[in-house]
Amino acid sequence: MESMLNKLKSTVTKVTADVTSAVMGNPVTREFDVGRHIASGGNGLAWKIFNGTKKSTKQEVAVFVFDKKLIDKYQKFEKDQIIDSLKRGVQQLTRLRHPRLLTVQHPLEESRDCLAFCTEPVFASLANVLGSWENLPPSISPDIKDYKLYDVETKYGLLQVSEGLSFLHSSVKMVHGNVTPENIILNKSGAWKIMGFDFCVSSTNPSEQEPKFPCKEWDPNLPSLCLPNPEYLAPEYILSVSCETASDMYSLGTVMYAVFNKGKPIFEVNKQDIYKSFSRQLDQLSRLGSSSLTNIPEEVREHVKLLLNVTPTVRPDADQMTKIPFFDDVGAVTLQYFDTLFQRDNLQKSQFFKGLPKVLPKLPKRVIVQRILPCLTSEFVNPDMVPFVLPNVLLIAEECTKEEYVKLILPELGPVFKQQEPIQILLIFLQKMDLLLTKTPPDEIKNSVLPMVYRALEAPSIQIQELCLNIIPTFANLIDYPSMKNALIPRIKNACLQTSSLAVRVNSLVCLGKILEYLDKWFVLDDILPFLQQIPSKEPAVLMGILGIYKCTFTHKKLGITKEQLAGKVLPHLIPLSIENNLNLNQFNSFISVIKEMLSRLESEHKTKLEQLHIMQEQQKSLDIGNSMNASEEIKVTNVGNQIDKVFNNIGTDLLTCESESKEDGLQNRHKRASLTLEEKQKLAKEQEQAQKLKSQQPLKPQVHKPVAPVKQTKDLTDTLMDNMSSLTSLSVSTPKLSTSSTFTSVPSSGLGMMFSTPIDNTKRNLTNGLNANMGFQTSGFNMPVNTNQNFFSSTSTPGVTKMTLGAPSTLPNFSALSVPPAGVKQTQQRPTDMSALNNLFGPQKPKVSMNQLSQQKPNQWLNQFVPPQGSPVMGSSVMGTQVNMMGQSAFGMQGNPFFSPQNFAQPPTTMTSSSSASNDLKDLFG
Repeated sequence: MESMLNKLKSTVTKVTADVTSAVMGNPVTREFDVGRHIASGGNGLAWKIFNGTKKSTKQEVAVFVFDKKLIDKYQKFEKDQIIDSLKRGVQQLTRLRHPRLLTVQHPLEESRDCLAFCTEPVFASLANVLGSWENLPPSISPDIKDYKLYDVETKYGLLQVSEGLSFLHSSVKMVHGNVTPENIILNKSGAWKIMGFDFCVSSTNPSEQEPKFPCKEWDPNLPSLCLPNPEYLAPEYILSVSCETASDMYSLGTVMYAVFNKGKPIFEVNKQDIYKSFSRQLDQLSRLGSSSLTNIPEEVREHVKLLLNVTPTVRPDADQMTKIPFFDDVGAVTLQYFDTLFQRDNLQKSQFFKGLPKVLPKLPKRVIVQRILPCLTSEFVNPDMVPFVLPNVLLIAEECTKEEYVKLILPELGPVFKQQEPIQILLIFLQKMDLLLTKTPPDEIKNSVLPMVYRALEAPSIQIQELCLNIIPTFANLIDYPSMKNALIPRIKNACLQTSSLAVRVNSLVCLGKILEYLDKWFVLDDILPFLQQIPSKEPAVLMGILGIYKCTFTHKKLGITKEQLAGKVLPHLIPLSIENNLNLNQFNSFISVIKEMLSRLESEHKTKLEQLHIMQEQQKSLDIGNSMNASEEIKVTNVGNQIDKVFNNIGTDLLTCESESKEDGLQNRHKRASLTLEEKQKLAKEQEQAQKLKSQQPLKPQVHKPVAPVKQTKDLTDTLMDNMSSLTSLSVSTPKLSTSSTFTSVPSSGLGMMFSTPIDNTKRNLTNGLNANMGFQTSGFNMPVNTNQNFFSSTSTPGVTKMTLGAPSTLPNFSALSVPPAGVKQTQQRPTDMSALNNLFGPQKPKVSMNQLSQQKPNQWLNQFVPPQGSPVMGSSVMGTQVNMMGQSAFGMQGNPFFSPQNFAQPPTTMTSSSSASNDLKDLFG
């Protein structure tokens, strides 16, 4: 590896030294930078050709350098002759200007070590291409080494040389005198140019007379650089010491022969005995047959034979040669037209460019890139010609590699990308957008191609908008996300909303649907889907476009629509659209299919979520309250939902629930939440602990309580009883509005303990009813003096009362209101039955009735004992009947409910006969 690096270093150093020594001190180096040695040319290939650039303009040139070391072996006068000959040839070339002659950019400059001048960029000399590599660098460039001339190049090259000679002979009245492959230069574009005017001869006669060209005798003693190449020299130069324009035509014939025979001349000349060689050559020429010209194409073979004729007058002149059929080739004519393009007007150019796409496929790629492409791109400065030139340039770009495109074509297209007029330019670019995107680098796409697309979306032409919308999806993956989100998508939306063309609107929707996969999910949900609801038209094509976007978003793996969006926005938009009158059956089926699919996914997703929440709630309950509940409480908690369903199915039962039950139901509802706060959990735990303590208490047994002498206090029991009856009357006459916070009892009054609960303040009501506030009566719900061992709500044997099932809170035990007093209320001991108060109350006119007798009486008869006489303003004789009717029908509106039928209220519960608590209540009531 190190040896290779050293070898490379030495080679570079040697080449640099050669270049430096070749042009060191020459004035050409002041204005031009000399580069790599690429070729050789001129008489004897004495001129080295280097790449170069002009320092001021960076214009590419070719630097011709003649190193004086090549002639160190000659004597001084010989050196001077060589230098003078070289100078004469360059000076003559500098004075002449023609497309077929090599163009000089900087005249000859001489220094102590070299001669140098600059010309247009050069590829190589024809001699180099044909295999003569003298005076080339040691490492010959593969471009020259492997160069092969195409037929069209050969034809057009020879035609160019013929045209150059025609110019010299007809216009300049000059004989070149040394037409050889060394003096034919191929420039950078591949054109053949003539140089090497070292031995040119101008006419001595005036221009109006027939030209006469003096000729010098051949001097074999002169250095070879001071003599023309004898192998391409006409016989008359040597044999008759004469020359004319036909002498150059002979040289052209020998060049044509060499081109078709790999650079070999038709005759080899012995320079030591030049006269003998030419005499022998003259005999061979007179007998020249077709067998000697087998490698020359048949269509030009006869013309080459004429050019090589011994008699000069028989040879075709240069103008005649330019018109032979051999040069009448499509490729050659096309290249010739390009060379004269500057002479044509716009109409002629446009017609030529229209037909060019048919010719380009017939031409070799190198010819197209080197010769045609520069001529085409030079027309970009003329805006009127761009629509005609651009299709050909893009056609050439298709055949180029990416590197060639970036190097040769893209720099020329940069200014064209920004042109807005004529509008056909934009159309052509859009048609070839796939080509541009595949070969243009990403940075250039962002800087040049995308702005052109944006302009196309805003163009006034509907055709351009449609075309642009169609091609955008083909390169959407090459657009960076910010540009797409902030520049491209808003323009597509504006085109859809603002256009009056149905085609543009539909194409906008189709374009959006195709580029959804390159967008972010939330951008689609927040920007694209709401935009669909803004589209005003209801044409079937537009509706199907909207449906397509919804479906693409819904089914795409990366995107998808959330169930909230489905339920809240998408389905409410799609369902009305599905019944538009313009839709046909297939379109309607498409809508319904998508809607059903969305509903199905919505159902499955939400059901799955609820199932997961239910599992989480169960796990939460088992973790939070599992340790604080016994087996029976857990069973009640699991049945909460069923109990609530039963309560709501039985409205009558719901109306009988009390405030405490409502609170407990609220607590149960809180249990059903997905999660509880810490405070709620603490409160729930305290309530459970309290309920557990109450349930674990031993049942209370009656204790003998010694009566305490009551404080003597004057009390008007009659007034108290009258107030009680008045309140009952007011409740029975007026039908109060039921609320969820107050309930009425629906069992007929079979004892004084059965009262209506009203929203009246509990303290006031107890005082007016004459009840002891310390007794364990609940202020809402049922207050019945029943056996402490019997539960009214759960008993199955209580006659006359329809069975009722109330949802009891899971946190509270099911116990009688009389068995256990509320917390904080002091328990009142049972008093012995004492009926003397009744005797004092009613006097001797009312017979004494025992409690057993009272229990056997009908309810109305028993109650009438406490009712004021007939006609009392407080209450009528049918109060109880009205009350029962009101409860059974008016107040509840449940006439069909068997629970509220009158016979259910006709007989009191039989449990009243053996109740010992009823007598206690009466005794407390009446003192």
